[in-house]
Amino acid sequence: MKIAIMQPYLFPYIGYFQLINAVDKYVVYDDVNYIKGGWVNRNNILLNGQKHLFSITLDKASVNKCFNEILIKDDFKKFKEKLRHAYSKAPYYEITMDVINTIINNKSYVLSEFVFNMITVLNTYMEINTDIILSSTIKKDNTLKGENKVIEICKKLNATEYYNAIGGITLYNKTHFSNNNIQLYFLQTSTYYYNQFLPNNSFIPNLSIIDVLMYNNIKEIQALLMHYTMV
Repeated sequence: MKIAIMQPYLFPYIGYFQLINAVDKYVVYDDVNYIKGGWVNRNNILLNGQKHLFSITLDKASVNKCFNEILIKDDFKKFKEKLRHAYSKAPYYEITMDVINTIINNKSYVLSEFVFNMITVLNTYMEINTDIILSSTIKKDNTLKGENKVIEICKKLNATEYYNAIGGITLYNKTHFSNNNIQLYFLQTSTYYYNQFLPNNSFIPNLSIIDVLMYNNIKEIQALLMHYTMV
């Protein structure tokens, strides 16, 4: 059983979905504290040929609250208008906006539940079959912290392999996982390219998954989902 655990992110880059696609079960880590100044509610899109940061408004987000205690305050009107300016001429604009509208029309604006729904909708569209679980639904020892809590979740889900984004390579110890009969691997997104219709075939990587959806069909997206190495 392969699992991954990640905090909730709104419209993250493709590496997030490569991780989801690579495992059997994906855990949305919703019962840990919010991280201020991170990438939870913001990412980059391509606007006027340049990287452009978007941000989705949260209601009184605090490091003293867990992700499942934070609400989304945004009405998404400016967000949708920004996407229109950025991508109205992109080949898959209409179908991507249909997907995005399905996501933002979700009735729950609790951050973790919204992200859970976002992943579910995007997985369906991209034909990813991974099971998605909220960590708050797993009975576990919540007094544990960091690596020990991750291992606890792995054991509760009968995991034999744990996959993490490459950024966690300084946080987690392979020997510690191995001593608990779990193999630890890190996913590193490989160099990739698709046509963003920029001058001289230039390319700006690692934008929000929205950019990937706007410029690629399903087969092309599925190929990009496999564009990584395991460390």
